[in-house]
Amino acid sequence: MSTTTAAAPVRTQSAPAPKHPPGHEPVHNYLLEPGPSPDVRGLARVWPTVKAWVTTVDHKRIGVMYLFAVSFFFAVAGIAALLVRAELMNPGSDFLTADEYNRMFTLHGVMMVFLFIVPSIPGSLGNFVLPIMLGVKDVAFPKLNLASFYVFIAGASIAVYAILSGGIDTGWTFYTPYSDETNTAVLPMTMAVFVAGFASILTGINFIVTIHKMRAPGLTWNRLPLFIWALYAVSIVQVLATPVVGITMILLAMERLLNIGIFDPALGGDPVLFQHFFWFYSHPAVYIMILPAFGVISELMGTFSRQKVFGYRAIALSSVAIAMLGFLVWGHHMFVSGQSPLSSIVFSLITFLIGVPSGIKVLNWVWTMYRGSVWLTTPMLYALSFLFLFTIGGLTGIMVGTLAVDVHLHDTYFVVAHFHYVMMGGTVMAMIGGLFYWWPKMFGRMMSETWGRISAGVVFFGFNMTFFTQFILGSQGMPRRYFTYLPEYHDLHQVSTIGSWFLGLGLLLVLGNMIWSLFKGKPAPGNPWGAATLEWTHATSPPDHHNFHRTPLVTHGPYDYGVLFSGDGYSGDGAGGDGSGGDGSRGPAPIPNPELGAPQEMEKSIDLGLAQPKPSRD
Repeated sequence: MSTTTAAAPVRTQSAPAPKHPPGHEPVHNYLLEPGPSPDVRGLARVWPTVKAWVTTVDHKRIGVMYLFAVSFFFAVAGIAALLVRAELMNPGSDFLTADEYNRMFTLHGVMMVFLFIVPSIPGSLGNFVLPIMLGVKDVAFPKLNLASFYVFIAGASIAVYAILSGGIDTGWTFYTPYSDETNTAVLPMTMAVFVAGFASILTGINFIVTIHKMRAPGLTWNRLPLFIWALYAVSIVQVLATPVVGITMILLAMERLLNIGIFDPALGGDPVLFQHFFWFYSHPAVYIMILPAFGVISELMGTFSRQKVFGYRAIALSSVAIAMLGFLVWGHHMFVSGQSPLSSIVFSLITFLIGVPSGIKVLNWVWTMYRGSVWLTTPMLYALSFLFLFTIGGLTGIMVGTLAVDVHLHDTYFVVAHFHYVMMGGTVMAMIGGLFYWWPKMFGRMMSETWGRISAGVVFFGFNMTFFTQFILGSQGMPRRYFTYLPEYHDLHQVSTIGSWFLGLGLLLVLGNMIWSLFKGKPAPGNPWGAATLEWTHATSPPDHHNFHRTPLVTHGPYDYGVLFSGDGYSGDGAGGDGSGGDGSRGPAPIPNPELGAPQEMEKSIDLGLAQPKPSRD
């Protein structure tokens, strides 16, 4: 095992060719099997291949199908956002009418929230790596997993129908009484949200049962990877909160169809009741969107700092704390709705409280880097982007959770910027970082590191140019969702629009890198990052159809690099992951052995799973 300096972590010697056990050669993986035999070619090969994919119950294939689906909706919602920003380049109408503008930003919001951010990480990365991280063959209910995917597609199809039949102009919040009165396609869109919500519930149930009942021998709760803890917490929120928005959508549909007075004051209803229902789901939904991102960042911080994640238990339990506290803060969206002053004070205080577990995570990630040897690969660059952007989003969240400040900033571009710093600067950055991290495992190909780093820089620059400008616009009083604006806001709107072009260019570079890697990327070794979780140490790249040759036996924690790689030159301070690193003794960034985790290593480290771990390593 060779080492170099931290500034140039490049392998200087080629690794020996791996020896694969029978049935686990590179051609035997989930991408190719089960399928038609190699001698079947041409069109005769197409239908069996398509049928094998659309009827699969393999969690890996379902994860890949989720990835393609949410990427499509992300692209559509992103194009809508670019059109909205282009229209705002100048005051007044450039190429959209006011009604078309309203429908365009609603399309952006609904698709981005309900069809991309909510299902993105749990549906794609979660489905793919959760069972492998747990050391099992599949999730607890594979057929239910496939059903949840098609329920999601059904909901998305209804949403597409709503768009093609005229779209809606209510914004993604569907606020009443306007959503009761508008002639746009509110009914099909609310039904789309209702149906897609079932997919979240089914996925959440599947993950909870799998984590509770199907962990590999030796994989105790204190050895679970932090990504699993995050998915566990978000699954609880999905199961408990999603029915509320489903019922709300049903009540809204009943009011429109049957003229039953629920939310419309003209019929004897109360529009504030809709806001209570909607935000009782939608604020926990914010944590449905961000908690999986926290899990991804924890994995990236540990792996690329070559260090045990500092405060493992604090980070794990803070995910559960956020999931629970997230149900108690919905009222901070309604400070100006006329709710009682006492309620506003209580909701403001709880909002401050929920910042504590989020702060615990951020401080522990920073400490993990400080005590480790940071390796600035593309996934780590996106993790650092997340850390910077989410911290800004979190701190501005405390600002808008403060009563006096919120009254001034309510419904301004400041709120738009805060929301995007949390959702896009948080979830989307983590999603891209996670894709760069697990892409070699998912498809067996490496992405271009050079173009990956360039894309990270362009995305970071474009994002801040777009949305930091909106903090200034909002603090100066620019209201959100307005089709036109006063001349004094013109320059800042132009800066924000140009920034969106850089952001779009950076995301195109990410997409191009992914497509290029599928055809031209170097074959990925078993463990290119030197990570210590099961998907890297005990599975091939890409994994076998059944994930593992034998059931793994877990005898160490998910970030015990010193234990796992003690015989491969990883015993140095920081690199060993023993938490004892210091400025004076920390060594250079280690170069992971890319062959760790390849099948021949599996043979050394796994057994039939009948033995128990040694107490000394528990």
